[in-house]
Amino acid sequence: MTGTTPGTPSLLRVMNDRAALDLLLEHGPLSRTRIGRLTGLSKPTASQLLARLEAAGLVVASGTAGGRPGPNAQLYGVNPRAAHVAGLDVTPSGIVAAVADLTGEVIGSHELPYAEGTGAVDRVTRALGGAVERAGLRRCDIHRVVIATPGSFDPRTGALRYADHLPGWHSPTLLEELAAALPMPVGYENDVNLAAVAEQRLGAARGHGDFVLLWNEEGLGAALVLGGRLHRGWTGGAGEVGFLPVPGHPLVRQVTRVNSGGYQELAGVQVVPGMAAALGIGAPPGPSSGPAATPVAAAVALLAEAAEHPEGANLLLLQRYATALATGIASLVAVLDPEIVVLSGAVTAAGGDVLRELVEAELADLAPSRPRLVSGTVCDRPVLRGALESALAATRDEVFDTSRR
Repeated sequence: MTGTTPGTPSLLRVMNDRAALDLLLEHGPLSRTRIGRLTGLSKPTASQLLARLEAAGLVVASGTAGGRPGPNAQLYGVNPRAAHVAGLDVTPSGIVAAVADLTGEVIGSHELPYAEGTGAVDRVTRALGGAVERAGLRRCDIHRVVIATPGSFDPRTGALRYADHLPGWHSPTLLEELAAALPMPVGYENDVNLAAVAEQRLGAARGHGDFVLLWNEEGLGAALVLGGRLHRGWTGGAGEVGFLPVPGHPLVRQVTRVNSGGYQELAGVQVVPGMAAALGIGAPPGPSSGPAATPVAAAVALLAEAAEHPEGANLLLLQRYATALATGIASLVAVLDPEIVVLSGAVTAAGGDVLRELVEAELADLAPSRPRLVSGTVCDRPVLRGALESALAATRDEVFDTSRR
């Protein structure tokens, strides 16, 4: 005979504790009465819960609520110092590291430019150490760190794939060396996947279980979220859409050797200046037009100028680039049928709503279904923010588990 196992008092306490902590993260400081209403607990039970969490160091009194007749109600919030996490965004030009407290507030950051001749382990420890120092902490105070890189580490071999442009990160023993050098659990994730985590937890994809995020900066990449979870693929290469063969561009062969593919050649950042020149549009004046301008800066300047004055040749530039972007997105939509597509990264963002609407109109003609296209709303270092959110999710699951106390 089978049946359900009734919840024990201890299990119910743990569930109520976690529900209350999640509410405090979502709403900020709350009173006993408000927590009771939101959780459905009686006032005495809510008081016992808060006393238990305060004794465990997970919540702290944080002022009073005024503006009502009678005594001011005591407010309680998550103790930000109950745990700290770190995130690192690794790019060919350097590493940006940040430390956040348990509420998600960034309390220290450090940027370490790439220095030729230094190893990856040394750069990671120096970047992390700088952020920890600025946070007023020690490295042993960090509960978890998540490192974002281009490409992905093959789960079978531990080797970094799809990121030949990242110097110093291809040693077969790199993960073991990093684990030995860092005194806390370390997670690794693709940079575009972490941009999607940031949008899923904080931005345009909140409440959506099936979506694609298209990242457009130095390269084109995508993150695939299916059933609320990242889909990484067998080797971690799901979403490497820059290699995607597409109509409108000759086939690119030996794609891993040339580190490019049809979609990157059709719609990557490097094509925007050529499209503009063909329409008689010169680079806008400013730092982005000098000899040291990066391809991203040049494309951003051109698309931003076109979006600000979307007529004539400027409008044609936006339309042609929208067609190129929509060509690859249509293939993703045909296979995945997502609810929404999030456009992220500096290049697409530069085109604003004008470019997004043109891509959406093109997609309506090219794809069998019509997902809503939205612009990413996590604009301040979304990859780094995603790394912090990933570290926070795992750390909160551990720290908020009051069954261990």
